Amino acid sequence: MTQQQLAAQVGIKFQQIQKYETGMNRVSASRLWDVGVALSVPVAYFFEGMEAEGSEGHTEAEANGLPNDLLADKEALELVRSYYAIPENQRRRLFELARVLSDSAAA
Repeated sequence: MTQQQLAAQVGIKFQQIQKYETGMNRVSASRLWDVGVALSVPVAYFFEGMEAEGSEGHTEAEANGLPNDLLADKEALELVRSYYAIPENQRRRLFELARVLSDSAAA
């Protein structure tokens, strides 16, 4: 796939793809998601070989009670897609609600 084809699928100019590739600009998480979708790969593909090890040999995700490849879980992926389908202002409120609920559950 060319940079122009990727840019068209992601909805940006190919110059932006060049800036990402050279490291001139950082890639946001949402843009990385879009690139993964365009290339038909999970976001984890871009981080292969970079697993962060915790103090007891567990990955950071496992230490937090999460599976290593959270987005490989069908339910989690559906939740993420649904979350991003919500308008941004409502999404922020939902995020804050989830944060408060998780904080109270941990207490």
